[in-house]
Amino acid sequence: MTTGFFWDERTFWHAGGNYASTLPLGGLVQPLAAGGLPESAETKRRFKNLMDVTGLSAELDMRSAPAATRDELLRVHPASYLDRFRAASDAGGGELGHHAPFAKDGYEIAALSAGLATAAVRAVATGNLENAYSLSRPPGHHCEPDTPMGFCLLGNIAIAVEAALAEGTIKRAVVLDWDVHHGNGTEAAFYGRDDVLTISLHQEGNYPPTKGTLHDRGTGAGVGFNLNLPLPPGTGHESYLHALDTVVIPQIEAFAPDIIIVACGYDCAAPDPLGSMLAMAQTFGDMTARIKQTAVRLCNGKMVVVHEGGYSEVYVPFCGHAVMEALSGSDIRAPDPLHETLTIRQPNPRVTAFHKEVIDDLAKELGL
Repeated sequence: MTTGFFWDERTFWHAGGNYASTLPLGGLVQPLAAGGLPESAETKRRFKNLMDVTGLSAELDMRSAPAATRDELLRVHPASYLDRFRAASDAGGGELGHHAPFAKDGYEIAALSAGLATAAVRAVATGNLENAYSLSRPPGHHCEPDTPMGFCLLGNIAIAVEAALAEGTIKRAVVLDWDVHHGNGTEAAFYGRDDVLTISLHQEGNYPPTKGTLHDRGTGAGVGFNLNLPLPPGTGHESYLHALDTVVIPQIEAFAPDIIIVACGYDCAAPDPLGSMLAMAQTFGDMTARIKQTAVRLCNGKMVVVHEGGYSEVYVPFCGHAVMEALSGSDIRAPDPLHETLTIRQPNPRVTAFHKEVIDDLAKELGL
């Protein structure tokens, strides 16, 4: 039993279209950048490279996986959307939603990204791996069933969860999203369901600005099984851990899942250009350790982390390495080059106390 790491070089070739190159992208032409988008291959490639250099990769079960099948995609996305997406992809790329462009082969690469997440969940749910990380690209947590947005083209985690439910390897799942942006796509996929508890910690008023409000709690059978905690800008290390300890983990324990899946965005890190939070690499490592301990208590350690956002090419690798250290239990370290600087930049005690009070007040307002 070990920790799996699912990745594929082809996912690094996803691009946002012919916006930054005079060459036709796709086929055997490797894109130089993701069409000028903040969501680039470099954050993921450098993360994986850092693990190779430190030796952590050698301690993991490194795997690829086949693309998600059409039947697997159809459990989340209607055929009309998949057909439009594939046709546009075959025709050279385009954009079908909001801030989610793609180049030629975008459909195939997105299906591969979803396939990596699906294979990771399948391996952990069946006991083939103790836990796993899926380096999925393009990300997925913003993609609603018929609307791609926010760099996301397919709902990677939703597709993976639906596959495990259909295969009978799990009956109940928790999806915890700590990306700085609200996980509206995952929320939409399960909003009327009571077999998947979705939890999103995100910066209030970020992207999408009208999503992720406190009182969006689900509908029908799903009422109470969707939890949003919109956090104030500037939330730092201590307050993120406070949210997990006082709200998130008790809700996971009450739900008693068969597996815990983390939508792991690194854009709540202080250096990220698309967020205004103050998390550090240590924050991600400590959050992972807490959720891993929770999974050990509740579901035999079954935990999968799926890569979402994070746009600092220099800092994402160190955040990801911290997650993998905690997930795998490795003694190999990649010291955070910004740790001292970001420790100084943490909110002062009075501000931290205020942020914790905000979190407590949100929980009280929901009756938690």
